[in-house]
Amino acid sequence: MDKELSYGSDYKFIPTTSINSGLGLEVLPDLYSYTVQIVNFCLVGTPESKEFVLVDAGMPGSAEEILAVTEDRFGSGSRPKAIILTHGHFDHVGGIIELVNHWNVPVYAHELELPYLRGEKSYPEPDPTVEGGLVAKLSSYFPNEPINLSDRVQALPSDGQVPFMKEFRWVHTPGHSPGHVSFFRERDRALIVGDAFVTVKQENLYNVFTQEQEISGPPRYLTPDWDASYQSVKSLAALKPSVAVTGHGLPMEGDLLTNSLEKLVNEFHTIAVPAYGKYVDKNIH
Repeated sequence: MDKELSYGSDYKFIPTTSINSGLGLEVLPDLYSYTVQIVNFCLVGTPESKEFVLVDAGMPGSAEEILAVTEDRFGSGSRPKAIILTHGHFDHVGGIIELVNHWNVPVYAHELELPYLRGEKSYPEPDPTVEGGLVAKLSSYFPNEPINLSDRVQALPSDGQVPFMKEFRWVHTPGHSPGHVSFFRERDRALIVGDAFVTVKQENLYNVFTQEQEISGPPRYLTPDWDASYQSVKSLAALKPSVAVTGHGLPMEGDLLTNSLEKLVNEFHTIAVPAYGKYVDKNIH
């Protein structure tokens, strides 16, 4: 492993899982979602083309599983053109250093996310006091220190294009993190959400384990800006996506997605925003 690349000193395996761990779903012919423990990563590209990108990089310690899934879908020795990040929280970059070293590919993220990916700045600490279930209460054990990808990570193009994802454009969806992005394709209105909203109550241990599908805002224990989160959800709903692959929970599509997003926008204060917590600001508009 390159000496210049490093995880934060609080980086560690997180012993949480769900019934969907190990489940891969072909959402579209060129959009494959796979669950590692409690989080999803995406492979974007058709197996026939052999050209693809990896969106997000799983939980700590998941690199070998991501490699196995990638080779199972695209063939032995296959490697992506790049790794594209929705954001840099521990459960979305968990295997990234091993993957970067193995594949020798570039990493892209929003420019506001780069300090957290170059070892310069820690994310706000998770809030175990926030309203929610046991996962929220355990969140103080979750890593928040920055990883250091050095010059292996670079900013996404400012014009909204996504490298090697020709028809997708990135949409800035802050709130859960300053440089959080989602990816949207106009042709079929496919949306890769990240954690701007999710389809499981991520704070509740039972819901996380069973993966009971229910639209929700971003994970409460790691969301410091609820006003920005609300604006992000509104901007994604306005795109009228036909299918959404979220960072947590099962993909959602069709009328269920349309109606659920409309409900989330209209009832964001009660569905998404916790009743209490150190990052809660009741002046959301």
